[in-house]
Amino acid sequence: MRQALAGWSGDTDLWIYAYGSLIWNPEFDFREQRLSTLRGHHRALCLWSRVNRGTPQTPGLVFGLDRGGSCRGVTFRIPASTVPTTFEALWRREMATGAYHPRWLRCETDSGPVKALAFVIDRSNPGYVRGLLDHQTVEIVCRASGSYGPCIDYVVQTHQALSAAGIEDKKLARLAIRLQERLATDYR
Repeated sequence: MRQALAGWSGDTDLWIYAYGSLIWNPEFDFREQRLSTLRGHHRALCLWSRVNRGTPQTPGLVFGLDRGGSCRGVTFRIPASTVPTTFEALWRREMATGAYHPRWLRCETDSGPVKALAFVIDRSNPGYVRGLLDHQTVEIVCRASGSYGPCIDYVVQTHQALSAAGIEDKKLARLAIRLQERLATDYR
C-alpha cells in the first residue's frame, strides 16, 4: 500500500480511476468526479470471484482492467486530508486477493488529463480468466452468488451505472441483454 502511494505527493488531492462497482458504490467521500477515458486497458469480466460474487464451488466473475483497447470510466478526486484513511479502506476492498496491480495512469477528462491510481488485473494471478465465450459468461454470471449477492446483480448494476453516467460499453450492453433474455427464459 505504501509503495502504491509513493506516487502521491502527500499534500495534494488524489485521483482514483473507477471502471466497475466503484462507479456505483465508491464507499468513500470525494470532492469531484469526472468522466474519463483510460487508454491501453479495457473493462473485462476477467477475475473469478470465489467470495463476494461467487463461492469456491460456484465462482462468479468480476470486472478488471485488462490490457489493450480503452475504457471509459469515472475518476474520483479524494481530498488530500482524507487520503490516508480513504486509501486504506479502498486498499482492503480492492486488494484483498492480490489480483490487481495498482498503477498511476493518465486519464483523459473533458477538463484535461489527470494522473489517477487504477487497479489493473494481474494476469499472473490464479484468479485471472480470459477466453470465455459469451454463452459461458452468461452461464457463470447467472448461477453465481456470494457474500455481496448474485453475480448478475453486480453486472447489471455496473451496466446501469455506466448508462446513467452516459458511458457506452457495447460489449457490456450486449451481455446485459443476453442476461435479461436468459432470466426471462428461466422464469417461463
